Amino acid sequence: MVDASALRARNAVFWEQAAPGWITHADWQDEIGRPLGAAALDWLRVRPGERVLDVGCGCGGTTAELAGAVAPSGSAVGLDIAAAMVAAARARFTGPGLRFLAGDVETLDRVPGAPFDAVHSRMALMLFADPVAGLATIRRSLRAGGRLAATVFRDGGVNPWLPAAMLGAAPSLGAMPPLPIGDEPGPFAFADPAKVTGLLTAAGFTDVAVVAQDVTLEAPDDPAAVAAWLIEIGPAGAAYRAADPPAQAAARAGTARLLERFRTAGAGYRLPAGCWLITATSPGPAG
Repeated sequence: MVDASALRARNAVFWEQAAPGWITHADWQDEIGRPLGAAALDWLRVRPGERVLDVGCGCGGTTAELAGAVAPSGSAVGLDIAAAMVAAARARFTGPGLRFLAGDVETLDRVPGAPFDAVHSRMALMLFADPVAGLATIRRSLRAGGRLAATVFRDGGVNPWLPAAMLGAAPSLGAMPPLPIGDEPGPFAFADPAKVTGLLTAAGFTDVAVVAQDVTLEAPDDPAAVAAWLIEIGPAGAAYRAADPPAQAAARAGTARLLERFRTAGAGYRLPAGCWLITATSPGPAG
């Protein structure tokens, strides 16, 4: 079993290599990916004047949305392990009360700007190398009674399109990064709700709830563009960007073939996503 420090190092390398794809497709991630985090945003219902943290902020879209909700007197901090994505977020969004930080939440005592009234995270907790360490930092960064709302994927069966980008592209590309196994960080690492509850409880949270959510991502009827988007933000992204144009075209075609069952010609793609909405409360003073 790989230890947490080795997994953290692997994560850092992976996200450094993945960042260019997320930056290229940042607008699509904000628009098409919004349903993945909508339940967490709705549950938090942040209010003007609150201080909110967005963990795994990527290129900043959700943090900017949160900043707008807490304006004019509140503040929002976006934190992400990928420095390049944080730089992109700073370039894309500016304004009073909005700040982006690069760092690994698992190795911090508290996130700068703490204590926060609320923490939001969209599809990031499942990617932690040491979930209890990361969650404990989040808990310490909340004020007494502060609230957490996050979303993660459930299992592969309710997210059938997720593997398509890699499986469709792989035959045309070079070596891929190792796929996660067991409890290693990855899209389905939080598939077991009992495990999720145990991790948050171990990190010191109370009032933990894990509720199923089913949403649909709607993408335009552009097979090549949709394939490129999903390849570039996934584990095949670095190999795709390093490949020559014919190999890239073959990778897009392979992914498009596997995604065809989710497409209606002339209308676009409907990608079903099964998620958990995770909610919890910080029981006492931070620290």
